Amino acid sequence: MSGVIIGLVIAGLFVVVLLWFVAMYNVLVRKRIDCDNGWSQIDVQLKRRYDLIPNLVETVKGYASHERETLESVISARNQAIAVSSDAAHAMEKGKAESALTMALGRLMAVAEAYPTLKADTSFLKLQEELTGTENKIGFSRQHFNDVVARYEESRQTFPTTIVAALFSFQKRDYFTIE
Repeated sequence: MSGVIIGLVIAGLFVVVLLWFVAMYNVLVRKRIDCDNGWSQIDVQLKRRYDLIPNLVETVKGYASHERETLESVISARNQAIAVSSDAAHAMEKGKAESALTMALGRLMAVAEAYPTLKADTSFLKLQEELTGTENKIGFSRQHFNDVVARYEESRQTFPTTIVAALFSFQKRDYFTIE
């Protein structure tokens, strides 16, 4: 009789440990999905930004065609940012490319300041407003992504879920930063 009880206790402990592993695995999967979703929100806004830039450059070109170097640097930075993989695993590389693009756009806006007629052009003003709105959305999306990455990393690195993370190869996630 006592052998049966010991067997039931061992089976019960095995079931509890198994359920615990399943629960920890599911927590990590949900947080990984949150990271992927957060990254996709950033990616949507970055693509919108990429789509706005050629129109902005063309508008500025009409007024400041002799600012060729600045215009070319914006297009070059845009193309380099597009070329970086758009998945969360390349967040650091994407952040560097986006920093370069942000700096080039800043130089473009500085050029625009020197042309009062350009600053008064309605299509330029509309593009500038859309770009500003998109930049704000990128900032909000980046904050959300970094928050979910922090929660994922906290779960992945703390005991006891670190055991499950190691067993099932849950990979480290990088934050998305723009200098």
